[in-house]
Amino acid sequence: MAPPLITEMPVETRQEAIRKVFELIEKEGAQMVDIRFVDFLGQQQHFSIPADQFEPDHFDEGVGFDGSSIRGWKSIHESDMLVIPDPTTAFIDPFFQHKTVVLIGEIHEPGTLEPFQRCPRGIARRAEQFLKQSAIADVAYFGPEAEFFVFDHASFDEGPNHAFYKIDSDEGAWNRGRHDSLGYKPTTKGGYFPVPPTDSLQNLRAEMVLHMEAIGIPVECQHHEVASGGQCEIDFRFQPLLKCADFLMNYKYIVKNTAWKYGKTVTFMPKPIFGDNGSGMHTHISLWKDEQPLFFGDRYAGLSQEALWFIGGILHHAPAVIAFTNPTTNSFRRLVPGFEAPVNLVYSARNRSAAIRIPVYSDSPKAKRIEARFPDPSCNPYLAFSALLLAGLDGIRNQIDPGQPVDRDIYHLSPEEQAALPQAPKSLEEALEALEKDHEFLLQGGVFTEDVIEAWIQYKYDNEVQQLRMRPHPYEFSLYFDV
Repeated sequence: MAPPLITEMPVETRQEAIRKVFELIEKEGAQMVDIRFVDFLGQQQHFSIPADQFEPDHFDEGVGFDGSSIRGWKSIHESDMLVIPDPTTAFIDPFFQHKTVVLIGEIHEPGTLEPFQRCPRGIARRAEQFLKQSAIADVAYFGPEAEFFVFDHASFDEGPNHAFYKIDSDEGAWNRGRHDSLGYKPTTKGGYFPVPPTDSLQNLRAEMVLHMEAIGIPVECQHHEVASGGQCEIDFRFQPLLKCADFLMNYKYIVKNTAWKYGKTVTFMPKPIFGDNGSGMHTHISLWKDEQPLFFGDRYAGLSQEALWFIGGILHHAPAVIAFTNPTTNSFRRLVPGFEAPVNLVYSARNRSAAIRIPVYSDSPKAKRIEARFPDPSCNPYLAFSALLLAGLDGIRNQIDPGQPVDRDIYHLSPEEQAALPQAPKSLEEALEALEKDHEFLLQGGVFTEDVIEAWIQYKYDNEVQQLRMRPHPYEFSLYFDV
């Protein structure tokens, strides 16, 4: 019995894709085949098979593994799972010592080969299927701008009687007074676009880009970002939802391993440095049908009515969507006023503090898109992109009015005016509560299930919200030790 992810692909296309995998193995002299999948929270997992043991049947029957050790998945008494690789995802790993072909897979139930409902990639696939079935559009394009920090040191630990972290970067503004400093360090909030030697990471980012292009990720640009301490950004060209999520996972893998090669370390943590800008992941979205852009029109900022309704859906459901797009307690250290953080659930063509911005760099209909500015790179992209799409589609289906745009500088509004603007949740707990109350739109087309929603809320609450709540914070000792 062939699994759904295979049978939805035309037989000829499937056979050709499988043939190309084995041609790649032979051409490159690959010794290993690495099967990767993403766990519930968005971390890649993998195991390797000797290339001479890898068979075409693996694309039909999958490879078994123990799912009980994967976060948020099965219990020990029902642990057997299958991962079925997608033959269209093959590439050569740029870091392994032995030549290795990588394949991305999806999780299925043993015996029936039914998709495992909590598999993030399966959820993204169902989101794309639902879009097509809706007849609203054929394809949803996503373009994430994931920011990250490159550090020269990172240590942290916690226990019943201690908790600490120490991060450092040769670029950090705090190191200007170090005895071996040569100056040329970005100031706090002063790291946007400096040339070397202030930007000391140009060559490192260039190598990351070359690795990305070698595995098929089309990069548009790379640059230093606003924060001191080694903040960077690399942007790749927009892709359909599922492919974009695959690319983002490969992007993270390449960024981390390229830095590791040179004795540096990378974090996509949204707010690792106090008092400076955090790392966001502004996400550009557009819908197309019959190879025509649906967001171009004669309404505000050159948008179509469908685009405005799409914005209305995202803004209406944003508190719940944020449980997936900003899914960590640390996410809400970034979502605070004063750091270009999009905490206001409004839209604008110019205002970067708005949750939704309409880029106006080009008048081309093909370039017309919206930019969701609240997501951050700690998210599981398969879940985050799917939630954004479903919220927007709900807006179109129900013609949700986004209200009036806010084109004034929000930070210069009066306190009364600011208070009238809808706000993003102020904590992960608030976002999870919003998701619990508002998730019917995610159940459309069976994309998410009640089980997925419940499991996500419970895992996040038990393992993150509650755990952080019970622990004293180091800063509390500065505040309260001598009370």
